[in-house]
Amino acid sequence: MPLLNAQPVQSTPLRLAVVGISHGHVGWILERKKPDVTLVGIYEPNKELGERNAKEHHLDPALFYTDLNKMLDAVKPEAVSVFGSIKNHLAAVEACAPRGIHVMVEKPLTFNNEDARQMQELANKNHIYLLTNYETSWYPTTEKTFQLVNDSNYVGPIRKVVFHHGHEGPKKIEVQPEFFQILTDPAQNGGGAIVDFGCYGANLMTYLMKDQEPLSVTAVTGHFQPAIYPKVDDEATIVVTYPKAQCIIQASWNWPFARKDMEVYGETGYIIATNNNNMRLRNTQTKGEQTLRVTTKEVTVYTDPFSYLADVVRGKIKVPHNGLYSLENNMKAVRILDAARESARTGKTITLKK
Repeated sequence: MPLLNAQPVQSTPLRLAVVGISHGHVGWILERKKPDVTLVGIYEPNKELGERNAKEHHLDPALFYTDLNKMLDAVKPEAVSVFGSIKNHLAAVEACAPRGIHVMVEKPLTFNNEDARQMQELANKNHIYLLTNYETSWYPTTEKTFQLVNDSNYVGPIRKVVFHHGHEGPKKIEVQPEFFQILTDPAQNGGGAIVDFGCYGANLMTYLMKDQEPLSVTAVTGHFQPAIYPKVDDEATIVVTYPKAQCIIQASWNWPFARKDMEVYGETGYIIATNNNNMRLRNTQTKGEQTLRVTTKEVTVYTDPFSYLADVVRGKIKVPHNGLYSLENNMKAVRILDAARESARTGKTITLKK
């Protein structure tokens, strides 16, 4: 989606509504008290779930609606944040885009190309922002890695990137029942670990490669806990090939602990971002490996996605064409993810046609 013309900068709070509350991370926005955003409405078709969250988060029951269109027309939000199943992202955009309401979905944008194309068309036709929120977009080490790779040429041309994303599994970390239900339903989530955590590497690699088109995708999935996850994979390895680089995405619900880290290897060095703040790096000009701690004092990065959304809508910032939240980036991420699911299903490498 081309960058929209910046609107006159406003200081009034962004009128934000929430679409769906079955996603386990919705508590962040329901508990949020910062003045840049005002929560004006919440759509949730499950009345019992809505009532439970109203009580748990001390919210006015009048904020809750069981009909999406009625909620949008009644409270007239400027933007919505979507916290339902991935499959329901399209329905949210179908309702919001014609009304000129901007949309931010939780990662990934969606899990198949057809839904992604429809969402892109709706966003472009109705001139709305359609953003995708990933936890790794808030990491100072993500931005620092990008700067080292693309601005200072610290590692030289990228040759291999390895991503490790995941945790012990939604059952072991005790996600909410509603969230567990959608995560383990292939119709709602598109798959298990391959979607839940495979999407991170697809998003980040597209960013690091500055929007370069991949050539092919090969994926293998595992089913190590069938008694817990009978319908979806819990282990996935995705190999994405580029003309002169390779990306390996290791997505798992079987790690002994939660992790989100990446290793970037170039012709002249490497960068290993072990978490949101810590890095190890080395190149041919340094004497051995160096450690680096990166915070928001060293790099400019939003650590709150709702602040990012508010500033985008208010015209305070523009979404970079290949930015981590951008529609352009996330269309490519979906393309990689969809090809990975097809490769795992067929046992074949999927060539991505231009």
